[in-house]
Amino acid sequence: MLDENLPTFYFRQSSDNPLATFLYFSQNGSELGAEYSIQKFDPALPQAKNKYAVAIGDAAAQGVIFAEVLIEPEFQQPTLSAAEIRAQNGIPPSPVPIIPDGFTIQLYNPDQQVSIRGEKSTWTGKESFDFEMPQQSFRLPSSSKLDRQQSDPMASSLTPKIIFKWKRDSKFSKDMTCYMTGVSIGGKKSKEPDITIAMYRHGRQQSVTIYEPNLQRVEVEDRKGLEVVLLLGAEVIREIYLFPSRDSFNLNGAPPNRRKNSRPVAGRSGSPRSDSYAMSGAGGNMAPAKAQSPLTQQPTPPQDARVDAETKRLQAIVQQEERERERQEKEEEERIKKMLDDEERERKQRDEEVARETERLKREFGLEGQDFGPTPSLPTRTTGTPSNQAGPGRPNLQAPQQAPRPSSAGPRPGAFSNWFSPPQPQLQPQPQPQPGRRRGGSGEGKISKKKSTFF
Repeated sequence: MLDENLPTFYFRQSSDNPLATFLYFSQNGSELGAEYSIQKFDPALPQAKNKYAVAIGDAAAQGVIFAEVLIEPEFQQPTLSAAEIRAQNGIPPSPVPIIPDGFTIQLYNPDQQVSIRGEKSTWTGKESFDFEMPQQSFRLPSSSKLDRQQSDPMASSLTPKIIFKWKRDSKFSKDMTCYMTGVSIGGKKSKEPDITIAMYRHGRQQSVTIYEPNLQRVEVEDRKGLEVVLLLGAEVIREIYLFPSRDSFNLNGAPPNRRKNSRPVAGRSGSPRSDSYAMSGAGGNMAPAKAQSPLTQQPTPPQDARVDAETKRLQAIVQQEERERERQEKEEEERIKKMLDDEERERKQRDEEVARETERLKREFGLEGQDFGPTPSLPTRTTGTPSNQAGPGRPNLQAPQQAPRPSSAGPRPGAFSNWFSPPQPQLQPQPQPQPGRRRGGSGEGKISKKKSTFF
């Protein structure tokens, strides 16, 4: 509960009639009292099939109707895949109702139609429903016949209209808030800051709270009509758009089931009398939103010869698809088997050719060339001076020959000290070993150690 001082209407289901809902009013903490009654059309009647009809009237006088709503949706045949058609044995599914974008509330005394249009925000995903109410609804009293012959003010396009909008609090919220968003004059709308008018709360205690402090800023002459539009519009939006059910449009034409061990309570003071009353619009007097529903033109599928013919045609299509699929699978199996046989036959032919060629080579050459003798020695390579070049793959271990120094006379006897040994004769270069493998027991190829000139 927002505030017990604000005027609040509480929705409570009738214990006697499952089609009736009473609205109890409370303000300033007062006791609850039945103010309005929301009555749905009897689904057992044949004219109620494939329709949604609801009316709001006086809780005490059941015959007084303030407003009503009639919605006839369009129906669309769902498109199914081949697998879904086979799962249903070719039986076409029943048409699916398409929820319209808006609906119309028919007010009485004075007669007025209020269109509520729904839209969804592409940015936030929140849904909103806007409608307009004229500022002047009643004709001014006048004794002139000319004034009485004029049309009603609300029928004129020049009459200013107040724009209201029901907004969902969030994308996943069950609550809504109604705002006054601007004024429309001659089709031109002027945007104004949002002013809170009413709040709908969905929960264990479903209610609509009127924000009375802001009603002084609402320049609507028909305050009773605005109140009825807020209450009935909130109920229709909840049942059709926010929380739709399979039985919203009475597709089966069966009345709702009553709970077990439930029976009318006679003489109960808390629940007013809920006798059903006739709806003028739902019974056919009110112009429907759509000319004629496609579902009402179609009889029951088992009783229609066209439906039987369509069923047989779909079954024939399914059988033909089955045969075509089996034929394609069989052709694919044969193609794969033939391909495998060809590969096996080619492999055997190659093996036979290899075997024949091997036998031919054996007969022609025998086993010659199979034994490998000793490796022949390589010829000696012509190399340069042994002192300047090393054998292939071996480093040059010989000391470079120093050029003789020029002297005028030979060395004197005893010119060398005891610490130095006389000069050694020049070493002859060792013959380079021939490349190839070494022979065992041969002295060739050994490296001689160079003697020191100091010791």
